[in-house]
Amino acid sequence: MMKKAIVIGASSGIGRALAKTLALEDYEVGLVSRRTALLEELQKEITSKTYIKKIDISDVISAKKLLRELIDDMGGADLIVINSGISVTNKDFRAEPELETIAVNVSGFTAMMNVAVNYFLKKGVGHIVGISSIAGIRGAAHAPAYNASKAFVLNYMEGMRQKLSGTEITVTDIRPGFVATPLIEGHEWAFWTVSPEIAVGQICRAIRKKKKVAYVPKRWYFVAQFLKIVPEFLYNRGYNRIFCGKEGGKNGK
Repeated sequence: MMKKAIVIGASSGIGRALAKTLALEDYEVGLVSRRTALLEELQKEITSKTYIKKIDISDVISAKKLLRELIDDMGGADLIVINSGISVTNKDFRAEPELETIAVNVSGFTAMMNVAVNYFLKKGVGHIVGISSIAGIRGAAHAPAYNASKAFVLNYMEGMRQKLSGTEITVTDIRPGFVATPLIEGHEWAFWTVSPEIAVGQICRAIRKKKKVAYVPKRWYFVAQFLKIVPEFLYNRGYNRIFCGKEGGKNGK
C-alpha cells in the first residue's frame, strides 16, 4: 500500500518542495493551504495521487474539523507535516501583526498538532513533523512575535515527545536556518541561505531516520548551541550589527 502524507502549508517554499519530494518517494499527498489556486498548480506537477484542502489554521475550530475531514478523505495518514507559518516585520510594533502571527504560528499549530496526535493515538502509530526555526532560540526586535512563536513550537514539540513516550508515534522538530522562501524575501542580512530543495533533502533524511530534532542545514546546530549560552549583552550587540547595521544601541550595550 502507498504511504500517505499530509503537508499543511504546501502552497510555497519548504512545504511545496516537500510535497513534491514525498510524492516522488511514493506517498499519496494531502495538500493544505489557504491558497487553493497555488495548490492546484502544484497538483499538476505531481504524478502521484493528491488531495487538496483549503484550511486557514488561524480559524482553529474550522481548521480542526477540515483536517479530520481530509484524513478521512485520504483513508488515513502515516505522516503529517505542520509547516504553515507567517513572519511579519513589525518595526512600528503594531498590534495586528503580532496577534496574526500568534494566531497562525501558535494557536493554528497547536490545533493541527492536536488533531494529528489524537488521530495517531487512535491509529496506534504515526509520524508528526513540525517546522520550527533557529529563530526560536532567542528573541528578535524586528519580528518579536515570530521568534517567540517558534520558541513555543519547539518547546511544544518537546512536550509532545514526552507525552507520547512509549508509543509508536514519532515527533520530529525541524529547525531551519535561512531558506530561500517568501518569508525572507527582501532581507539582505540573511546568510547561509539554501534553496527549499536542499532544505527538503535534509528534512526527508530526518523523517526517514525518525529524528527528534534536526537543524537544516546541519551547521545551524552549532549556531544554536552558541546562542543558548551567549550572554544577552553580547547577543544584542551581534544582533544590532547583523540585523540593524549598527554597533551597540540602547538595548545592545
